[in-house]
Amino acid sequence: MKLKSIFTNSFGILFSRVTGLGRDVLMASALGASVWSDMFFVAFKLPNLFRRIFAEGAFTQAFMPSFVASSHKGVFATAIFLRFLLFLTAFSLLITLFPEPITKLMAWGWSSELIAQTSPLTAINFWYLDLIFIVTFLGTILQYKNHFATTAMSTALLNIAMIAALYIYMKEEPKTVAYALSFAVLIGGVLQVIAHLVTLQRLHLHKILLGGYKYRKTKDVEAEKKQFSTLFLPGILGNSTPQVSAFIDTILATFLATGSVSYLFYANRLFQLPLAIIAIATATVLFPSVSKALKNHNETLAYQNLNQAFWLLTFLLGAATIGGIILAEPIIWALFERGKFTQTQTLETVRVLQMYLFGLLPFGLAKLFSLFLYASHRHLRAAKIALYSLITSVVLSLLFMHPLGASGLALAGSIGGWVLFVFTVKEVGTARFVEIVWAKKSIYFLLSMVLFWALLYWLNTFLITLIR
Repeated sequence: MKLKSIFTNSFGILFSRVTGLGRDVLMASALGASVWSDMFFVAFKLPNLFRRIFAEGAFTQAFMPSFVASSHKGVFATAIFLRFLLFLTAFSLLITLFPEPITKLMAWGWSSELIAQTSPLTAINFWYLDLIFIVTFLGTILQYKNHFATTAMSTALLNIAMIAALYIYMKEEPKTVAYALSFAVLIGGVLQVIAHLVTLQRLHLHKILLGGYKYRKTKDVEAEKKQFSTLFLPGILGNSTPQVSAFIDTILATFLATGSVSYLFYANRLFQLPLAIIAIATATVLFPSVSKALKNHNETLAYQNLNQAFWLLTFLLGAATIGGIILAEPIIWALFERGKFTQTQTLETVRVLQMYLFGLLPFGLAKLFSLFLYASHRHLRAAKIALYSLITSVVLSLLFMHPLGASGLALAGSIGGWVLFVFTVKEVGTARFVEIVWAKKSIYFLLSMVLFWALLYWLNTFLITLIR
């Protein structure tokens, strides 16, 4: 297992997420959990959804196996790039001209007046989708050559652009802040593209794409494009369950009390932090190696990586789950409770975060086990499993949303994560999972988690007495 690459990728993601938390702290101070914060989060939700789907492995796990197997890698990559970019550009133009229908789709519970106010923000933010596709595509080429740092750290450029906008316009009226943030999203996307182009040129990987464009009409890659097409949609669905579930939760939250969309956003940001720096960072690094190992029929090496990564993820995600649930109130208080973000809003966000964290371990481990489905081209099976999870989440969200509010939506998503994990493990091999779990390491894991829980419970009691 490539621990150095995993830690490098984790550090890059951590840096990006820390700057993201800084951004959210400023945003909470400037907008609180208000109508305008809800409007911006809805407008940013769709491009941010696709950012997570593309950037956190879904596109890569559909593209990488086909790219590894391709006989004309440059031509194949160029063909896929041009096809996607043309489609996304046309789609973005359509949204720019008619933003209200897509805004209504994301906020069914809002009035026509609120939809009309949010639509211009949607039109601006949507262009980030085109930029993040370029970033993800170039990042996948870099990952093929085992370079992960640029992609991991580049999201910080988006956050820095938004922080700059907040710093400049924080004292302006909320409408001005929302528009400044929207334009900053596009500036951050352009900076991410530039960073990847510079790295691609520095590593001399631009020659793959330039050569692919030059010889695109002389090499036959139709069979490879067809193979990619059969993997792409199932791959996207299979990888995007947490994101799609959160997207649906945002829609349902528009039927709840004002601020519910913001509670979900702030809590999900914290939930995504350990998921990204631990699970997604590990899966991103391991996927090229697992794909190559299975392609060369070296299953022993592939499953050796699984065994080692399983315990790394279990220890770290288990600690993050316990720590996050116990210390949720001090964390939210320290990060957000200032300016227009009140104590009541802190407590609401705490409840949502705790419900999200119930699903941290299963979502993270499902990410690891699903590598073997994608590396062996079982994308359709992964998509079916993801569909079971998504249906569970949506049904439970409808049942929980009124009695439990925003926290009920988060709890439903977490239960969906357990469904995803159980079915993924079953598909990869229950016997192999049992063999891993019954190792001696399981005893040390349980003992360490009990001690960790006791320590944090005492620490939380102490901190609550200080802040309340």
